[in-house]
Amino acid sequence: MELEELPGVGESIAEKLREAGYVSIEAIAAAAVSELVDVGLGEASAKKIIIAARDSLQMGFESGLDVLAKRELIGKLSTGSKEFDKLFGGGIETQAITEMFGKFGSGKTQVAHQLAVIVQLPKEKGGLEGKAIYIDTENTFRPDRIQQMAKALKMDPKEVLGNIQIARAYNSDHQMLLAEKAAELMDADDKIKLVVVDSLTAHFRAEYTGRGTLASRQQKLNRHMHTLQRKIADLHNAAVLVTNQVMARPDIMFGDPTTPIGGHIVGHHPTFRVYLRKGKGTKRIAELIDSPNMPDAECVFEVLTEGIRDSK
Repeated sequence: MELEELPGVGESIAEKLREAGYVSIEAIAAAAVSELVDVGLGEASAKKIIIAARDSLQMGFESGLDVLAKRELIGKLSTGSKEFDKLFGGGIETQAITEMFGKFGSGKTQVAHQLAVIVQLPKEKGGLEGKAIYIDTENTFRPDRIQQMAKALKMDPKEVLGNIQIARAYNSDHQMLLAEKAAELMDADDKIKLVVVDSLTAHFRAEYTGRGTLASRQQKLNRHMHTLQRKIADLHNAAVLVTNQVMARPDIMFGDPTTPIGGHIVGHHPTFRVYLRKGKGTKRIAELIDSPNMPDAECVFEVLTEGIRDSK
């Protein structure tokens, strides 16, 4: 079904929608009324178009069996460590946002690099036979690290790097724009199966300081997370990994005072939340603290020259 087939959508409106990134009926159905108003449509027209798109896709109630059938389409992406994969029930899921947070040196970026390599492997080897998009906010992407990991898996390093699209985000607005651009790239290339944002909150944390800016920061973060979930994970059956910085809470007298940045807004969006901690030497500890279907658990893995591996 083309956009022009929706009631009230002529050539000029369809062109506006496509220029704004709404190139499919699914994208329209997943949009909010306010988003289409920002494109230049009237509120009544936006509501009518969205309802028509959702009706055409039969986005109403469905049985639990229908949901089960859709769940069978979900792919599992290996981290490189079987013990780590067990936390997620076999690997990081598509159609979901996975958040990994921890202190510096806890392995967040190493996991992100490893996933960008493994996603290109065949499914029987833990991959998704796909490509990756890497949104780098802290200038931590290293092509030489990708080459090390690729060689360890007997993959062509140049081919692996060629299948990763990297963009450096210079501020929070640029970061949000790159997420929208990632969705557009995925509309054109259905081989892209992983989107990494490393890290999610670095720019927001730097640009919005003080309590007076908290509401604005959280609203922008909320919109950003919605884009990652609806326009990327859901529409394209892709895995989304976001890394997150942490802070220490001085009001915690006993136990670990470390808590992720972003508050409840960031906390509610990810399907899986994993706390990474540094162990002895190359060892790292991963603790699953939130999941809709897996119990809280933890495992030990290692960050080696070859990449992420099970601990010996």
